[in-house]
Order: sequence, then C-alpha cells, then structure tokens
Amino acid sequence: MTVHTGWQGRFYEDFVVGDVYEHPLGRTVTTTDNIWFTLLTQNTAPLHFDHEYAARTEFGKPLVNSTFTLALVAGQSVSDVSQNVFANLGWGEITLPNPVFEGDTIRSRSTVEAVRESKSRPGLGVVSVRTTGLKQTGEVVIEFTRTLLVYKRGHGPRAEGS
Repeated sequence: MTVHTGWQGRFYEDFVVGDVYEHPLGRTVTTTDNIWFTLLTQNTAPLHFDHEYAARTEFGKPLVNSTFTLALVAGQSVSDVSQNVFANLGWGEITLPNPVFEGDTIRSRSTVEAVRESKSRPGLGVVSVRTTGLKQTGEVVIEFTRTLLVYKRGHGPRAEGS
C-alpha cells in the first residue's frame, strides 16, 4: 500500500509572477449566511437582513453583506495562496463592482503579482496576489490585493523537527 501526503499548499518557492490559480471550491450564499454574518458583525444596515425593507430598495431584495463576500473569497483562496502563511501584511484595492444576492454562487481565482524574499526573515518570502470573486453569471463581484508572508519550504510549523 502506498501512502500519499495530502495537499499542503504552496510554499514561497512555488509562487511565480503571472501564475493564475483557479480556486477549486465554489459556494452558494444562503439567506442564513447573510443574516448570521451581518448580525455576528453587528452590522445594523437593514438592507442585509430585513427582507421587507430590502424589497423597497432599487435592488428589491437583500444585498449580501460585502464583508461576507470578502471573507468568503479570501477563504476560497487559502488552499492555493495562504495555506502556509506566516501572516497577512495587508489588503488593498478592494472593489465591489456588482452586487451579490442570496442564492448567488461565488467562485474565485488569484493571480500572483509579486514575489520577493523577506529582508528581515530568512525563512519567509513576501507574496502579493490579486484575487477576483465571480458569481455564476461571470460578473466580477469583488477584487482585492493581498500581501502576505509565506513560509519557505523546510521552514515553519510543518518543517521537520519543528
């Protein structure tokens, strides 16, 4: 019998500028997702959880909380981008060009924009990606950049002897 190690994510050395990762998991957003996330984060905008109120807006139905969309798409990228992260260094250029509604299915992809060795931490590298979330229609619903410190192969919690 052969034992195969499961996917452990990319290490710093695996990132190449211009590479695109089509993240494997999509997710259909439910009413419960939207209401729970909105209330957990103490967002009091009724557009996210009051269907009667939302029906009287130009959208005619609740909008999915944009920070839920950010969290979902960032989460979808973890297996390809940040499974071996030491720390996120920053988020930027977050845009939300189209709304997300309950029932939409979101998929995402990330493009590597920059890669360099850390100047202060020899076992780490700095990686910057641009992540795009799309709904089932192909419309872009969110884009953002993220810069993170990623372990080099042989370093960090998964390294032998650590």
